Amino acid sequence: MTKSDLIDRISAIYPYMSVRNVDKVVSIVIDSIVNALRDGGRIELRGFGAFSVRDRRESEGRNPKTGEKVTIRAKRVPFFRAGKQLKDLVNGRIRYEGKE
Repeated sequence: MTKSDLIDRISAIYPYMSVRNVDKVVSIVIDSIVNALRDGGRIELRGFGAFSVRDRRESEGRNPKTGEKVTIRAKRVPFFRAGKQLKDLVNGRIRYEGKE
C-alpha cells in the first residue's frame, strides 16, 4: 500500500472529509513519526508496534564489483518492532474488527 492508497481508503471510509484534508492528516502523522525518530525518540502505537532508532557501528565491507575493502560509516537506522496484536492479526489468530 502506498501513501496515496492509504489516503484513498481513508477518504472512502470518511466521505465527509476532503481528500486534501485526509492528505494533510496522513502527512502530519508521518512527519511526527519522522521528527520523533530524528530526535532519538520512540513511537509506540498500542496493538500495532513501536518505531525506534538503532545505532550501527562503523564496519568494513567489500565493493561487490572489485572486491576492494571499504569502510562503512557509523549510522542511525530506523527500526520497527511489530506488536503482539498485529502479529496475531497477520497470522489469523484473531479477527480484525476495524472499519473497511
